[in-house]
Amino acid sequence: MPQAEHQPVLLDAALAGLGLRADGVYVDATFGRGGHSRGVLSHLGQNGRLIAFDQDPDAQAHAQPIVETDERFTFVRASFAELGERVAALGLAGRVDGVLFDLGVSSPQFDVAERGFSFRHAGPLDMRMNPDAGKPLSDWLHNASHGEIAAVIKRYGEEPMAGRIAAAILDARATGPIADTGRLAAIVASAIPARLAAGKRIHPATRTFQAFRMHINDEIGALERGLEAAFDVLAPAGRLAVISFHSLEDRRVKRFIRAQARPVPPPVPMAPVAAPALLEIGKPVRADAAELEANARARSAIMRVAERTDAPKVSS
Repeated sequence: MPQAEHQPVLLDAALAGLGLRADGVYVDATFGRGGHSRGVLSHLGQNGRLIAFDQDPDAQAHAQPIVETDERFTFVRASFAELGERVAALGLAGRVDGVLFDLGVSSPQFDVAERGFSFRHAGPLDMRMNPDAGKPLSDWLHNASHGEIAAVIKRYGEEPMAGRIAAAILDARATGPIADTGRLAAIVASAIPARLAAGKRIHPATRTFQAFRMHINDEIGALERGLEAAFDVLAPAGRLAVISFHSLEDRRVKRFIRAQARPVPPPVPMAPVAAPALLEIGKPVRADAAELEANARARSAIMRVAERTDAPKVSS
C-alpha cells in the first residue's frame, strides 16, 4: 500500500523526550501511519527493537512493509489498552526503555469517508477505530436515550448545547435511522442557535463528533489502562512520552504522571519519605512556529514526558 501523506506531530520533540539509545527497546503505542515509528527506527542500532501497536487495519497495512524489511520491528494489531499483556507475551515486561503515545485520530483516518470520523466527508456513521469489533455509532444512536446522548456529548465534547443536540437527534431519529455523517452533522448544526454558531472557527458539529468518537471507542478508558500498562512495562530510567490533542486526554495524562511523581509518605512517623515512581521531565512541550506553519494539526498538541524510577507504583 502506498504511504499516505502524513506529518507526525512533535516528531523531533518526541524522539528527544524518549532519550533514545541505539540498543534500546521501545514501544510506539499508536502506530497510525508510522511517522513516529520510522523516526525511532532511524535512531536504533542493529540490537535495538521497536514494538508498535494499533487496532486499525489500515495502520497494519502501512506497517507491513516495515515488518517485511526490518527485523527490529514488531507490529501488534491491538489497542494500547492491551499493551501490558502483549509486551509481557513478548518477554519484555519491565525491559522497555520508552513508550510513546500519539493520541486521537490520524489525519488519513479523517480523510477516509467510509470510516465515518468526519462530517466533512459524507459516509456511513461508524467511527470505530477497530471496524472488526464493537458496534458502529449508528447502532448506538438508534437505541440511546436522550439522557445517554446528552451525557456523552457533555462529558466528551464539553458542549454546552448537549441537551438541545440530544433532543434534535431523537426528533430526527423518529423519522428514520441516522446512518450517515452528513445527516448527523446537519442535525447537530440545526440545534445550535445561529447567534452562537456565527463567527466560530469550528463547525457546529465538531465537539459532538469528537464526543461520539471517544464514546464509541472508550478512548478515555483505554488511555487510562494504557498509561498503567506503559508504567508496568518500563524499565528503571525508561521514558513515557504522551502527545495529547485536547484537554480531556491531557488532564488524564497530567493526573497520572503527577500521582506517580509525588513522594510517598512514610508508613510510620520519622521514617524516610519514599522516592516517587516517576519523575516529570521538563515542561509540557508544544509545537514551535515552524511546525505550526507546516502542520496545522500540531496547533492543539501538547506532550508530557516522565521517567520511571526503581520505586514501586503508587496505588491509585
